[in-house]
Amino acid sequence: MSELTAHLDLPLGRGAPASARRAVTAVLAGWGLHDGDWLDACAVVVSELVSNAVRHGGGCVELSIEAHGGRVTVAVADGSSVVPRRRDPDGVGGRGIALIEALSAGWTVENHHGGKRVRVELKPYPGLP
Repeated sequence: MSELTAHLDLPLGRGAPASARRAVTAVLAGWGLHDGDWLDACAVVVSELVSNAVRHGGGCVELSIEAHGGRVTVAVADGSSVVPRRRDPDGVGGRGIALIEALSAGWTVENHHGGKRVRVELKPYPGLP
């Protein structure tokens, strides 16, 4: 697989996570990545990232997807510089970081235009090196 990238600006609001899931799944399928279980895991990661950005981030939400070789990275940027942290689950939330860690190969946070970008490297796509 050659290097592929996609960038999307997402509208703020309750529908943003679902829009992001649909967009990422369509982009990855268009790139020839069709494994259903892998795509489902990717959709959960994206949904958590975007939900957190809408709920806690402020400003615009930007989603990017990069694929190179067998590695795929998704990233969500928002206007808050507050770094996400793992917290104990409660009735409102607290499960997002644990889900992201379970479904990915790792994640990082970087400064991005006065806010932050959370980058998640997905687990390797099945069958690719």
